[in-house]
Amino acid sequence: MPSNSAKPRDDSRSAGEHAILEAAVRLFSRHGFDGVSMRAVAQEAGVSKSNIYHHFDSKEVLYLAIMQASADRLAEMVESLAEGKGEFDERLRKFARAHLLHLFENAMTMRLLLREVFTGTSRWQKIMVEQVVGGIFERLIGIFENGQKAGLLRPGVDPGLCALLILGIDLFHFQTRHLHQYPPLDRYARTPEQFSSEMMDIILQGMLITSDAPGERS
Repeated sequence: MPSNSAKPRDDSRSAGEHAILEAAVRLFSRHGFDGVSMRAVAQEAGVSKSNIYHHFDSKEVLYLAIMQASADRLAEMVESLAEGKGEFDERLRKFARAHLLHLFENAMTMRLLLREVFTGTSRWQKIMVEQVVGGIFERLIGIFENGQKAGLLRPGVDPGLCALLILGIDLFHFQTRHLHQYPPLDRYARTPEQFSSEMMDIILQGMLITSDAPGERS
């Protein structure tokens, strides 16, 4: 398992580090982990190979740093959901919208991560869960659990499924949006903002008419 010695993504990263990370994302997304050498990353970034090793101890550390950079932003969004102001439902809407926009704004990195999820080795999949997204997902579930304790979420609803529902729908829309240009799917094309707003309406309000809803059929 790779050593976690890469710095977290923040403003303290040098321009050279950012150039290395961006070059690595481009190469890994095209060729996969095994198909990329540190020499190739150096050439793509316009730096020496020794410069890369100055910032990242190994190719595995560099690869993990890419994953962590994206996870850092997701962690910030989860904390905004937990600590932000406003009603719980409005904070959920803001989180879902921010998450979906993050996917599209970082499309190359996200496709690299999804490639690892769906076709990567079990070793890297395990690393992603244990070192990158597992703790964030636990934090998100905890937010739903607290909402349930506060009476904001229906009793009996699984908080983990609530978290998966929002993240999963966003990921599916991100992966399939290019298909919406073709009939008959073009009738359902939405901007990410529109999609998130309408989908969260359904998630939060449901799609079936309940017994106490106005306009119920007799």
